[in-house]
Amino acid sequence: MTIVYEIAIRADVGRADAIRRWFETGPAKMWRELPQLGAFDAYFPSSGHPQDPYVDDGPGPRVLCMLTFADERALRAAITTTAFVRGLADAPAGAAITADAMSRKFYSAEGGAEVQGLRAPFSYVVRYHRPAEDERAFVENYIATHPMLLAMLPHVRAVLCDFPIAWHDPNALPSADYMLGNEVAFDSVDHFNTAMASPVRHELRRHYRELPPFSGRNTHYPMDRLRLV
Repeated sequence: MTIVYEIAIRADVGRADAIRRWFETGPAKMWRELPQLGAFDAYFPSSGHPQDPYVDDGPGPRVLCMLTFADERALRAAITTTAFVRGLADAPAGAAITADAMSRKFYSAEGGAEVQGLRAPFSYVVRYHRPAEDERAFVENYIATHPMLLAMLPHVRAVLCDFPIAWHDPNALPSADYMLGNEVAFDSVDHFNTAMASPVRHELRRHYRELPPFSGRNTHYPMDRLRLV
C-alpha cells in the first residue's frame, strides 16, 4: 500500500486553457524533482467520447495531480519543499485547489489486494464525498464487494481504491472531504465504452443502490492520464 497526494484544480470551462498553461509551466516542471517521489500522474478531462449509461457528471477537474510516495513521512517532506510551494504559486484567477492524502490499494478479480500499478492511459475517477450515516459501514461494505465486480468489467486494466488518512495539510490546502476514492483504468475510451455497455455495468449499478446510505456527492470523471514521473 502506498500514499498518494491528490491535488485537484477546478475552474469554469472558460479558464481551462489558462489552467493547462499554468500547470505545464509550473507544477509539471517543478514537482518532477520532489524528493522521494515515486510517481507523478496528471489527469485531464477525457478528449474522447466516454459514455456511461447511468451518470454524466461533466468533465471534472481541469487538472488532477496524483503524487505517489512510499509513506506519509516522505509525502510531508516533499510538499514542504520550496519546489512544491513554488509550483502552486501564481495559479490563475478562478482556480479552486483542494488537496487530500490517501492510502492506495489495488484489487484483483478475486477481491484480494494486488501489487500492481497504473499503466493504461484512460481512467474513470470516482469519488464518494462525506457524509454518510455510518462512514465505516459504507466503506467496509464497498471494499468487501464492489472492487471485485469492477475487476470483471471487460478490458479493465486496473482497479484501485484510495482511502483518506488522518491528515493536517502543512500548506493549509483545503480538503475535498472524500470518504472514499475509486479508479478503474482502460487502454482506450472505446474499451471503456464497451465496459460501460456490458452486463457488469448494470450489476454494478444494482449493487451501488444496495450500499449503506450516504448523503454526500458521488462523482464520476472520465479522464486521460499522463505519467510525468
